[in-house]
Amino acid sequence: MLRTLLRLAARLPLSGLHGIGAALGWLVYLCSPTYALRLRENLQSSGIAPAGGATRLQRQVAAETGKGAVELAALWFAPDAALRRWAHCDSWPVVEQSRKPGQGIIFLTPHLGGFEICAQYISQRMPITVLYRPPKLRWLEPLMIEGRSRWQTRVAPANLRGVRLFIKALRNGEAVGLLPDQTPGMGEGAWADFFGRPAYTMTLVSRLQQSTHALLVMVHAQRLPYGRGYQLIFEVLPAAGFDERALNHAVESVVRRCPAQYLWGYNRYKVPAGAVPPPVAGSAAS
Repeated sequence: MLRTLLRLAARLPLSGLHGIGAALGWLVYLCSPTYALRLRENLQSSGIAPAGGATRLQRQVAAETGKGAVELAALWFAPDAALRRWAHCDSWPVVEQSRKPGQGIIFLTPHLGGFEICAQYISQRMPITVLYRPPKLRWLEPLMIEGRSRWQTRVAPANLRGVRLFIKALRNGEAVGLLPDQTPGMGEGAWADFFGRPAYTMTLVSRLQQSTHALLVMVHAQRLPYGRGYQLIFEVLPAAGFDERALNHAVESVVRRCPAQYLWGYNRYKVPAGAVPPPVAGSAAS
């Protein structure tokens, strides 16, 4: 039943879905004090809001976050032709020009804009294995896997098996994709500043790059107004000395260009269960 509803929703105009999403985002912001407080604190502590424009930016973030939730129906179940029409990109040649023959690619996609469309765009050009963490709502997992398994996309769980699949894909000269600003589990990260606050940051990216010498590419998809689709931007990152600080800095650089479309309500500064708190006392949210 839910799959049928999502497929029907996916046939609505993208502008209509975004309108519904914006209203939903505002409703959640008004009805969930915990979520609203986290969004405000993360945004304000980042120093990214313009002077006198913090409230306006918070409203934009609430609306864009709602759009991101509702547009999943379209990004997972819309016809292939629609996804091709929505994806606008003129920077893909940068990837092809920078890649050595047979070299694997690590695509990093932050929680910004229509990030789900990035792997779909890539998978029309080369095989890609994407890492996913099972959602808390277990009934959503099969829909997530189905929606993301399009063209040459394969999904891998965020565990040891998934890491092995990543290494295999990279050594075969294929691509892998992951969300670099997702908080890892205990023992899988290191503390590094993110917008001036210690954030537990995944070490997987640097370890994969060092072991496979893969090309590092940051990609994000800015949501265009009036349902016109998404502007995809690919940028090659320097591999020399790449670590968790460099990773967070690269994500920050992307977010600063389009702060309203970033997922500020995500608890990026939490301390994973069992992990040692950050070195600066009181700088991470529980």
